[in-house]
Amino acid sequence: MSDVSSPAVTVVGAGSIGVAWAIVFARAGHRVALYDLDPGRVAAARPEVERRLAELAGFGLADEAALDLVTATADLGEALAGTAYVQECVVESLEVKRELFAELDRRTGPEVVLASSTSMIPCSRFADALPGRARCLVVHPGNPPYLLPIAELAPAPFTAPETVERARELLSAAGMVPVLVGRENEGFIFNRLQGALLREAYCLVRDGVATPADVDLVVNSGLGRRWSVLGPFATAELNTRGGIERHAEVLGPAYARMGAERGQHDPWTPDLVARVAAEVHATLPPEDWADHVERRDRALMRLEQARRADPESFGGFSPSS
Repeated sequence: MSDVSSPAVTVVGAGSIGVAWAIVFARAGHRVALYDLDPGRVAAARPEVERRLAELAGFGLADEAALDLVTATADLGEALAGTAYVQECVVESLEVKRELFAELDRRTGPEVVLASSTSMIPCSRFADALPGRARCLVVHPGNPPYLLPIAELAPAPFTAPETVERARELLSAAGMVPVLVGRENEGFIFNRLQGALLREAYCLVRDGVATPADVDLVVNSGLGRRWSVLGPFATAELNTRGGIERHAEVLGPAYARMGAERGQHDPWTPDLVARVAAEVHATLPPEDWADHVERRDRALMRLEQARRADPESFGGFSPSS
């Protein structure tokens, strides 16, 4: 199953994200060394990979033979031998990541990409003092990455462009969808968007507007289903005749008032709306608006058809189950 041209990958940290990354890379034909300090995690890692691969295989999403490409070890030197790419998946601690990346930098050659799965911490906070800092970056996945293929590439100002490109090529070939984070920030893109929704969700519960179950129902039966087909800007474009500019004109003031309730002042200025609209229209031309709406609806129909055909698969998550 392994392609001799596929570079070896090391995953450091055999927790849930580490195991998930191992599946992503092994499924794509890479030899994967899964490392953890904890012998208990090392012993549990391959059986966990095996169980998840079997389940994925049942849906036609993996080959169980990918397990043969995964080894687990408590010896970091063994895990790093011959590697071309390291995906770090340890605890979300700045101190731990600083120490680990210093060790990874010492133990690997200058051609090896060192990537962190951190959810929040910019690369420059843990790799800035390293001699090999140019080969370091954040590659933040959705969870689990073998089902949510998004991979945020968040380089530091000192990260070499070739490091970003090598990571992008490897991830793309592994079936991931790399997105470049244009400037370092806490939380990158995924968790900034997720955090905005969570902050408002907590406020709605606090203010007596909704229960936690109600909030989850609104997302599960509404926003989440729609967002599984298209993102917020495309949604705005297709929700209103006249597109995103008309949407901003009609609803922008109300959204601004909602933000002001939370102490936020980030108005959708005309120049910002025009900039977003121009990029959206490059892929969704306004003259084809009705066709795009029909395509959106057909995608939602296919999702609803799948839910109705197998409602048990959505048990515990869907209000209609």
